[in-house]
Amino acid sequence: MTSTLPESIAAVGEINDSIHIRRLELSDHERGFVALLSQLSACPDLTASEFATRFAELAAQGEDHVILVAEDTSAPERRILATGCLFVERKFLRGGGKVGHVEDVVVDAAARGSGLGLRIVRRLVEIARDAGCYKIILDCTPELRAYYAKCGFVEKGVQMAIYF
Repeated sequence: MTSTLPESIAAVGEINDSIHIRRLELSDHERGFVALLSQLSACPDLTASEFATRFAELAAQGEDHVILVAEDTSAPERRILATGCLFVERKFLRGGGKVGHVEDVVVDAAARGSGLGLRIVRRLVEIARDAGCYKIILDCTPELRAYYAKCGFVEKGVQMAIYF
């Protein structure tokens, strides 16, 4: 590692070894971002134009919607190996407080077990803390409970959903 800072306080965009954790960029469409998401859930490919439209919509939300990616800078194609998203919900509760929602965390199957997911989640937690969130929540499958406990999350409540 090239950094002397502890991982838990490393700045977004810092390069550690050949992995660069940074915010999503428009050019990440060509670096396999959508294909990576398809390892998490159904995610049909988007054309460059469709990707650009959605990118602009999310970018317009500013600091309330942050997507991080882990990029392998040593690979010629600089492909995306992991990603995660933080959505900041503004509430009336707690004096107009904010809640961070962690979503869409996925690590490429070939890179799982390398700690990239943990690095992404820790950065998202730091961003939420810096944004003034009073809590951060996420949904996961029962199989991932231990993983997210390792990231500092505790089980709370029950998730329910209606899908359309």
